[in-house]
Amino acid sequence: MKAAVLYANDDIRWADWPAPEARPGHVVVKVKSAGICGSDVPRVLQNGAHYYPIVLGHEFSGEIAEVGEGVEGFAVGDTVTGAPLLPCMVCADCQKGNFSLCKHYGFIGSRDQGAFAEYVAFPAANAVRFDPAVSFDQAAFFEPSTIALHGVRLNGYIGGADVAVLGGGGTIGLFTLQWARIFGAKSVTAFDISDERLARAAKLGADAAVNTLTGDIEKDKYNFVFDASGQPDTIRLSFELAANRARVCLIGTPTKDITFTPRLWEDMNRKEFLLTGSWMSYSAPFPGEEWELTARYFSDGRLKYDPAMVFKRFPMERAQEAFGLFKEPGKVKGKVLLYNP
Repeated sequence: MKAAVLYANDDIRWADWPAPEARPGHVVVKVKSAGICGSDVPRVLQNGAHYYPIVLGHEFSGEIAEVGEGVEGFAVGDTVTGAPLLPCMVCADCQKGNFSLCKHYGFIGSRDQGAFAEYVAFPAANAVRFDPAVSFDQAAFFEPSTIALHGVRLNGYIGGADVAVLGGGGTIGLFTLQWARIFGAKSVTAFDISDERLARAAKLGADAAVNTLTGDIEKDKYNFVFDASGQPDTIRLSFELAANRARVCLIGTPTKDITFTPRLWEDMNRKEFLLTGSWMSYSAPFPGEEWELTARYFSDGRLKYDPAMVFKRFPMERAQEAFGLFKEPGKVKGKVLLYNP
């Protein structure tokens, strides 16, 4: 088969690659659409891959092309995505159902061969079927949706409260605000620095959309605060937005050092808010309700997909060109998708 193979830093080639086999307990999927995750960018452009050569890609959708021996419940032609985590299933964290915390895991498209290819293989236990009425491009957003829902679950979220989502116009933020809305938020406010992205947040269910560079920010108000950006400024702002006894969840992954003034850090003490992080998107039984509910709500339309969430689409063979977009800061304003015909 052909695959977009990363041979070295900033060196992706559409090349011949061994086709995966349908080993016992596994399925082989013909990849239709695959998203470039923010974590893929440093793997390609900043010497961030675990090894070379490697095929990346962990946000994907497609059709089952082969079913391995012993696989039940799936058939050739089923439309599926794949939960990319490959937990060891034997460590203490896995035994407790905390698969995201496994320290001995594999990962499709990072440690193991991924979906920037014509075909990808993985255990049938990781396959998640979705309604064929859901487009392959939409289904490539499964993993971002599950990451958002995992954070909502970890934050002890309950409906009837005021919710703030920072980075609310980005992919994770858009799903976070939708999950908050689906589960009964009193109000959801999206914060971002892009009016274009804030307009998308309003379209997908935000009651208010605030540009943090130019808008009026009401502090000490929100019962649940989710930071989907990971930027130092938004993490600090999350402390200010939180109401007394609020719950603050950091979903975004920081890439820069973060400092707090003593007064700002004291907000956590004085307000007695609870602060938690969120990592990946899994729960028991594996891969978890994050994946089950995404499939359900994508199917019935309550979890919405806006094609404008996609910044650009490239044939898989042009993966090098697609990653080139990320060399210019601020140029990419949405998800970049790679597709196979």
